[in-house]
Amino acid sequence: MEQEVREQPAVLADNAGRYFHTLSEALGGKQFDLVLLAARGSSDNAALFARYLIEIHLGIPVSLAAPSVITRHGSQIRYPERTFAIGVSQSGAAPDVSEVLAYMRRQGHTTLAITNTAGSRLASEAEFSLELGVGTEGSIAATKTYTASLLALAQTVRALGASLPAPTLPDDAWIDRCEEAAATDSGLLVRSSPVFCLARGYDFATAQETSLKLMECALVPAKSFSTADFAHGPRALAGHGTAAVVYGETPDGLAETGTAIITAPAAGQGVYDPIWHVVFGQWLALTAARARGLDPDRAQNLQKVTQTL
Repeated sequence: MEQEVREQPAVLADNAGRYFHTLSEALGGKQFDLVLLAARGSSDNAALFARYLIEIHLGIPVSLAAPSVITRHGSQIRYPERTFAIGVSQSGAAPDVSEVLAYMRRQGHTTLAITNTAGSRLASEAEFSLELGVGTEGSIAATKTYTASLLALAQTVRALGASLPAPTLPDDAWIDRCEEAAATDSGLLVRSSPVFCLARGYDFATAQETSLKLMECALVPAKSFSTADFAHGPRALAGHGTAAVVYGETPDGLAETGTAIITAPAAGQGVYDPIWHVVFGQWLALTAARARGLDPDRAQNLQKVTQTL
């Protein structure tokens, strides 16, 4: 996991231009009335980032697919004629995500697969596909495939005509800065339960991904919330012995409850913050796992590829 966290600056820089060129050729000039995003796990968190990008910068409504509506219930959903379906799966082996793309393609909609596995089922079901090309990911935890998925989705939005600058990408110095910050905070984190991961907007995806990483790598009971939703009930759990990993502004009065506040380093990259900030969440999970004597590359009860229908 550590090796793959450190590979991220190089693999992102190597692929950013190719992503944009490939997607521009496939999608340039197309107009859509709805975007459907289908994904699971870390890919679903990346899709959440895409939802904010698309709705804010393209003004197109986005729906996050519930694959079982098709795979378990066999529903025939009447999507608008100009719907664009994007399936994201690092392995390309998620059968439910593939089924959603296959259904959408049969209905005549434009479909795109984003995956790190050439020749995968997901890629074969879609009209267009983008291979992440970041090399084999051996750790159970998605790290470089997650940030590559964020980058690919950002380039998708640019290819569809959003007025966004070329992505700014984390460098080795940022990797080291996040490692140092996480090493300082991980001891506090492993002594806390539950752990809240909080953010709004673009970085809500980062909070989601951080809580997932803490659970799968370090066995830390963690739950992510939009900062706004946190105030609508979950905040009642805040108090001594709990901790909050915060991306962005800390909710007013949260520290006064006794909750330990862990503030992520600020990257200052605007719309591209999630590509940077999640590195801190990755390091938190890795250092917390080590502090608890766990091996994040062999997470209990998990496999690298998870298949659900």
